[in-house]
Amino acid sequence: MRIDIITLFPEMFEGPFGHSIVKRAKDKGIVEIFTHNLRDWSLDKHKRVDDYPYAGKGGMLMSPQPIADCIDQLKTEREYDEIFYTSPDGLLLEQKSLNQMIEYKNIIILCGHYKGIDERIREHYITKEFSIGNYVLSGGELAAMVLVDGIVRIIPGAIGDEMSALSDSFQDGLVAPPAYTRPKVFKGWEVPEILLSGDEKKIDQWKLEQAIERTRKRRPELLNE
Repeated sequence: MRIDIITLFPEMFEGPFGHSIVKRAKDKGIVEIFTHNLRDWSLDKHKRVDDYPYAGKGGMLMSPQPIADCIDQLKTEREYDEIFYTSPDGLLLEQKSLNQMIEYKNIIILCGHYKGIDERIREHYITKEFSIGNYVLSGGELAAMVLVDGIVRIIPGAIGDEMSALSDSFQDGLVAPPAYTRPKVFKGWEVPEILLSGDEKKIDQWKLEQAIERTRKRRPELLNE
């Protein structure tokens, strides 16, 4: 998979993508990630990429010209499955959407900033918009990092134990059940005996019951979907 990220702050991605699962996936050649500084496409002599909104009461908007020129250039080099835009009013990012994205070959992620982008870009270039929550951040870079991490970690070969990703919260519409590791007893607190029984059928049933109960308590809306 190739991921092209359009941003005003490409240096923000160096740390998050230089460690852990994303780095290993890059090293294996499973994913390629390229950041593009939007200012490189600005025709303004000061490399400005924003302007005042018509009839606006404050704040600035990202100008359409640099964004359009950047995307147009990328599209001359390859076809893209999706062009994403990170926006607070986009669809809430969910695991089921991430699962579908691993089939993509090439994607573009446009990181929003200021008060957003010119609506004409949203109408004519963007194919999907997403949000990571009902709140506003300084820019779309953090949301883009979340999207990339969420996709990359479930691409086959990205992690050593692929079954681990399949047992994560939300993969089956439930949050994950409680998990325990050694020692068997810690500060007098014991691991549930069922997990030490070796009876896989009973263990699986216990985990399912625990996942349902935990979902009912913590994320009841998932049981109504």
